[in-house]
Parts: sequence; C-alpha cells; structure tokens
Amino acid sequence: MQALVIATYNESLNAPRLVREVKELMPDLTIIVVDDNSPDGTAKAVKELALPDVHVLVRRNKRGYGTAVRDGLVDACKRGAEFIATMDADFSHEPKELPHMFDALEDHDLAIGSRYVGGVRVMNWHPKRLLLSLFANYYVRVILGLKTLDCTSGYRAYRRELLTKMNLKTIRSNGYSFLVEMLWRAARRKASMAEVPILFVERREGESKMSGGVIMESVFMPFRLRLTRRM
Repeated sequence: MQALVIATYNESLNAPRLVREVKELMPDLTIIVVDDNSPDGTAKAVKELALPDVHVLVRRNKRGYGTAVRDGLVDACKRGAEFIATMDADFSHEPKELPHMFDALEDHDLAIGSRYVGGVRVMNWHPKRLLLSLFANYYVRVILGLKTLDCTSGYRAYRRELLTKMNLKTIRSNGYSFLVEMLWRAARRKASMAEVPILFVERREGESKMSGGVIMESVFMPFRLRLTRRM
C-alpha cells in the first residue's frame, strides 16, 4: 500500500486541486491531509471532494509543519502503508514525479526529491532565495556530515520499516527543520538513500509559511542534533 501525506495551512486555493490531480494520476493512492484548522476552510474544501481513500486530519490549532507531517506519517503507518511520500500543498512539487519517488523505494529506504542533484532545477525563485537555499544545504551538510545535496527538500518517500526505526514520536522539530532532523535520523540508522531529480516551481497561490521563528529553529537545530550525537 502506498500513501501520501500533505500538510496544509490556508491552502484552500491549492490543496483541493492538488489532491484531485494526484488521485487522477494514482487512483489507488491513499492521501492523508493534515490541516492545522485553517481559517480559510482548507479542510472543508478537501473533504467536499469526497474522493475515495482521501483522509483529512484536522488539528485544533497551528502547531507547525514538522509536527503535521509527523502526525501524517504516523497515521499512514497505522493504516498499513508500506511506502509513504510527503509533498507540499502549493504545487511547488509536481505530482507527476510521485511514481518516480515510489519506484526509488524498490532499492532504497528513503527517496529525496532533489532540486540540486545533477544541477540546479528551480523555477521562479529570486537569485537571493536560491543562494540562501544552497547555503542552507551546505551548512547542514558541514555540521552534520551528511552527503545528501538537497537536505531541505520536503518532497520525499519513506519505507515504513525506516519510519518505525526512527521513533517519530520523539521528533523535536516543529518547523521545517523537521526535514533535517528526519534526514539525520535516517543517516544515523544507515538508511539507503536516493536523490531523485525533480523540478521545483514556486507556489501557484497563497503565501509562504516561513517565519522568523521557523528560520531560527532551522539555524540552531543542526547544532542541537550534533550535540545529541556526541552525548
């Protein structure tokens, strides 16, 4: 069984269209949308699609991207999914790449939709933002000793066995540093990883959820993880 986890907050213009497009591409895929009680009615809009094997988990308040994805992964495991993917709700990750992500799990524990393996494939970003992303990935690799070129990509696919070993309930990160923590935990468990080339496109509608607090957590989390490793 294959499943997809999508974390949402105020994505009523994107999430329903994304879910519909993914189901057209992969009709048998189970989709789990984790919504932080979006005031714009995202959860309601997805539920109204009434599509088979589409589940909406509504949390009471805004608790962050990291915990939303974590809760979705836990739920997917409980439903019996063996291969579980994650992607953003804003169409920055193209649905047509999903089959390639799942295919990579035939020989690996973790597949990463990479913007940087084999060259840079990012569209509609300001050069400063691209440079910041490249630096952030270099920063993470240096501090944690990771070999992955795109450590901060949210387009991923995991084997259930790996997620079970990683003890998801103990994940510390609330924001996007969750992605780095997950990768670090996978590396510590000597997981086999593949970087699948993808094209990353700037969101179609809505606003970015990146905040000052999220950025600060991302800056300090690699040091916390390294300290944990030493202890």
